[in-house]
Amino acid sequence: MLRAILWDNDGVLVDTERLFYEANRELFLPLGLELSEQHFFDWYLADNCGAWHLLDPQMDEAGMDAWRSERNRRYAATLASEHIPAIDGVGTVLASLSPRLRMGVVTSSNREHFEIIHHRLDLLPHFEFVLTHESYATSKPSPEPYLLGLERLGVQAGDCLVVEDSPRGLQAATAAGIRCIILRNALTRGHDFPGAWRVVDTMPQLLAEIELLIAA
Repeated sequence: MLRAILWDNDGVLVDTERLFYEANRELFLPLGLELSEQHFFDWYLADNCGAWHLLDPQMDEAGMDAWRSERNRRYAATLASEHIPAIDGVGTVLASLSPRLRMGVVTSSNREHFEIIHHRLDLLPHFEFVLTHESYATSKPSPEPYLLGLERLGVQAGDCLVVEDSPRGLQAATAAGIRCIILRNALTRGHDFPGAWRVVDTMPQLLAEIELLIAA
């Protein structure tokens, strides 16, 4: 029985993956690194290492933290100045599901970025809680974020579903024992996502798959 859904944020609820890619690309460009979309997929969406390993090999953790902070500052400024669209159709899907299922958000986004994104949107009333990067010790692809989500919901993994858009999100959900539907976007369209329960490309397709689970 499906009782709950845990949603990723970037690329699932809001169209921000490309903005985050651009923030990283622009940071590294003056340092002599051309961060391609494939690099971003491999190092950010499939893994969680970023491109920091390509900088000065002698750079210590404090140095990398300084660059991360600068990236985060620039990204926050971009989010505050840009129109951040919700994923097409997500409002309709959430309105249909929230009266019937318990729902929460589990994201790797920083709390500051998440709050800037959602300040001008009306999606959060559909969710019981939000877990951001600051909520747990180990980020996706670790299962910790989704295990914490299950704990907050008080449901078993078999009664829950995850909606994700990245390989590391899928890995985190799978490691937590939760079925995962992948909603692909422009940066992930060419990936097959082996191990996903279903792979869809639009919100109507996502809703149709969830309705089948509810009816089962």
